[in-house]
Amino acid sequence: MKNSLFKEFTKRYNKPAVNSYFSPGRVNLIGEHIDYNGGLVMPCAITFGTYLLLSPNEDGVFRFQSLNFDDELTIPVQGNYVKTGDGWYNYPLGVINHFINDGHQLTGLDLFFSGDIPIGSGLSSSASIEVVTAFALNEFFNCGYSKLDLVKLSKSVENNFIGVNSGIMDQFAVAFGEKNKALMLNCDTLDYQAVDSNLDDYVLAIINTNKPRKLAESKYNERVQECAAALKLLQQQLDIKHLCDIDTDTFNKYNNLISDKIILNRATHVIEENDRVKLAAEALKNNDLAGFGRLMYASHKSLRNLYEVSGKELDAVVDYCATDNNVAGARMTGAGFGGCAIALVKQDAFEDFSQKVTAYYMKKIGYAPSVYSSLIGDGVGIMPEFEDARS
Repeated sequence: MKNSLFKEFTKRYNKPAVNSYFSPGRVNLIGEHIDYNGGLVMPCAITFGTYLLLSPNEDGVFRFQSLNFDDELTIPVQGNYVKTGDGWYNYPLGVINHFINDGHQLTGLDLFFSGDIPIGSGLSSSASIEVVTAFALNEFFNCGYSKLDLVKLSKSVENNFIGVNSGIMDQFAVAFGEKNKALMLNCDTLDYQAVDSNLDDYVLAIINTNKPRKLAESKYNERVQECAAALKLLQQQLDIKHLCDIDTDTFNKYNNLISDKIILNRATHVIEENDRVKLAAEALKNNDLAGFGRLMYASHKSLRNLYEVSGKELDAVVDYCATDNNVAGARMTGAGFGGCAIALVKQDAFEDFSQKVTAYYMKKIGYAPSVYSSLIGDGVGIMPEFEDARS
């Protein structure tokens, strides 16, 4: 594939690419819907993502092409850009706009993107494009940003240029990911630990329900408001800034302040899930994949029953996983109401798992999911192994 990308670049632009970069997608292993409550999340980079090849031009334009989309954009180098329609190229264009607004002198570039992240799956294809573009511009033009600067810049593009009100976890994970390590990230302070995550003879199965996440954004905003209501009630007696400033034991002493059952359920999930992330880190450090798997199932149960962001499609995947002895654990990942579930599956049983979970899902839901196998991979970087492909 990498070889063919260089040939495709030469074919499209009638010259070779001079630089090449890769940024992965990500999954969140555990710690769901607590990033906006000052809590801990545990994402990791996966082994598929976005490739970017580029070459300078003397035409004073930015050219955007992709192997995944037919639409292209050629736009003059200028002082300011605005989002144009819903095209994929808005993501790299927003990054370029941010660099220019920061005072960097950029010159014309021919850019060619190719990704193997399923679009709309909740595996952060947008963050992957943003971060790989930011990393490439920073490296190519020697702009001097740190990796954390690039993460914050990419999040700003997502929020202010694209117009999606997301947190920082996605960009952080695809930038700072490390092979065979999960990132335990404090979304409030951005402090993080890289937790050894040796999957041994397991792989990370990613099961895309292929259901569009139509409810995710509206329900997301609703849950944010419900958590804010719970926090306000607890602040009557507790000096806290976020729900995740307290642990489950403390919450149990003060949860009588919340009389509304739905608000209580939401807060219970958030605070218990935050504790689960800490337990998950210990399980991974101790190479206790069975214990980690149990925490995954507990997380899904809480997201389904207390936070109510799952759905029959995600539940069908996790319900099957609980019956398969080759699965250590499974849960929905992401905002919910569609998107993906993840599972820890014995590597030598992955094909059998893929066939059986697909058959079960089709019987329950009526159409097939997409099932992928991934390891825990590295974050954004230059692609040195492309050297051979360039010649």
